[in-house]
Amino acid sequence: MGDRTETNPAVPAATVVLLRDDADGLRTLMLRRNASGAFGGMWVFPGGRVDDDDRHPDDPDDETPARRAAVREAVEECALLLESHELVPLSRWTPPAETPRRFDTWFFVARASDGDVVVDGEEIHEHVWLSPREVLERRDHGELDLAPPTFVTLTDLAGAGTVSDVIALAESRRPVPWYVSKFSSDGEHQVLLWEGDAGYEQADAGVDGPRHRLWMRPDGWVYERT
Repeated sequence: MGDRTETNPAVPAATVVLLRDDADGLRTLMLRRNASGAFGGMWVFPGGRVDDDDRHPDDPDDETPARRAAVREAVEECALLLESHELVPLSRWTPPAETPRRFDTWFFVARASDGDVVVDGEEIHEHVWLSPREVLERRDHGELDLAPPTFVTLTDLAGAGTVSDVIALAESRRPVPWYVSKFSSDGEHQVLLWEGDAGYEQADAGVDGPRHRLWMRPDGWVYERT
């Protein structure tokens, strides 16, 4: 399965979920983007588009330049060094066809290198190390904004106790799940559907059956997978 939209193609991109263990458990690095540009004002993982310099003529697949982009973005956005081989693919995300600005994004996980996080104060304004569950709680309390792929990723990681747990989870996901999103509605609230949901093919949230969706209600988002 892949992105078949030709009139509004998705730009290749990559992000890396940087993780550390501390005395209180698993922590992930979250960065707040400035108010302008893609994902303006949202809290995100380090990442960005795949640049021309990230691509090599002998690349065997599109995962390889995405790895280089994730390593480069980690340095540019938070000054943490990584090696490409340290990244473990977790998922891949493509937004609905009607989304104005679309990115086909590889999500990787990696143990963060030692060192201080340094942000530029321009593209990135703040950073914080939090447990995945704490990030979700702050989102529910209206303290920060997340994009749907970030929300679902944090939900998946909320039960992990250590970096090793997350890496083991990522390595168990083969083939790497590709979330090609479709918009729907229950008549009142917006819903995102993914493959495995009974309503996915028709983009119809009302179809009975298995669920793989994100309910985006004003009183809180709920990721449902059966």
